[in-house]
Amino acid sequence: MTTLSQLASHFGLQYEGDGDVEITHVGTLSSAATGAISFLSNSTYIKDLASTAASAVIMSSDLASQYSGNKLISDQPYVTFARVASFFAPRQPVQSGIHPKTDIDATAEVADNVGIGAYSVIGANVKIAADCRIADRVSIGSNCIIESGCEIKSGVIIEHNCHIGKNVIIHPGAIIGADGFGLARASDGWLKIPQTGRVIIGNGCSIGANTTIDRGAIDDTILGDDVHLDNQIQIGHNVQIGAHTVIAGCAAVAGSAKIGANCLIGGGAGVVGHITVCDAVTIQAMALVTGHIKKPGVYGSVAPLQENAQWRKTAVRIKQLDDLAKRLKKLERKIDD
Repeated sequence: MTTLSQLASHFGLQYEGDGDVEITHVGTLSSAATGAISFLSNSTYIKDLASTAASAVIMSSDLASQYSGNKLISDQPYVTFARVASFFAPRQPVQSGIHPKTDIDATAEVADNVGIGAYSVIGANVKIAADCRIADRVSIGSNCIIESGCEIKSGVIIEHNCHIGKNVIIHPGAIIGADGFGLARASDGWLKIPQTGRVIIGNGCSIGANTTIDRGAIDDTILGDDVHLDNQIQIGHNVQIGAHTVIAGCAAVAGSAKIGANCLIGGGAGVVGHITVCDAVTIQAMALVTGHIKKPGVYGSVAPLQENAQWRKTAVRIKQLDDLAKRLKKLERKIDD
């Protein structure tokens, strides 16, 4: 049993109310039942405090007066909620030992306390550090380095010469180190450019399901520490992504782009190749980045959703912009004359 006072002590926080109330799980304000701890990080949801059945609520001190129930006080309620949710999250059974139907090359070095599932293939000269968990049907190519504490889930493919840092999670179906899209146009067709670089992933990163990260053409593709990629993202060859950057699902970053640290990139966004995005930039969902971003801030390039009839009118106006601009220039010249 975990009480509110014990949670407060564990996370170094203060509580208000009944410290002996039992907390067993997390929940939202609107759906929480007895035993749940919820959170309030957005004042929009203050109205839900009156009806919530949560046994306690994580909230900031400046909003605490809005609620008479049990509270866990935090300057960052959502961050605290994430930590509390991890505390109560069901623990998956820890896979230990090496399945007899695993194929491990004789030259590979596998540390103690590593679990490897059935039908996984570990190539020549691979080094896997302690406390890694590798699920079923994982393929790790030759000369890869997997540092300690990694979790590599079913169906992941890591091609040769890749380097995965500590405590990295790679979700099912991700492909790390496939050839980048390197082609040169000759007079009689396309020539494939050998992709001889690596993929280097920093510590504490997570790679979403079916996300692909291409190896570098010559230089390496590099993800800094604490980079988090959602599902179905494409990262092109030679891309560099700075520490603590987060990219949402179905985004695509073309080859040789450089994205700074502490950036947030929304779902479905695109970044063209060979450009630089500075630190602390937020790119909204579905935006297309076609040039360098040199100043931190929030950027977007998508027309807001409209009713179809209104959008048709807007589309006509967009087609008229060039003509209107020319007519405006003529009027300005007449005024100047």
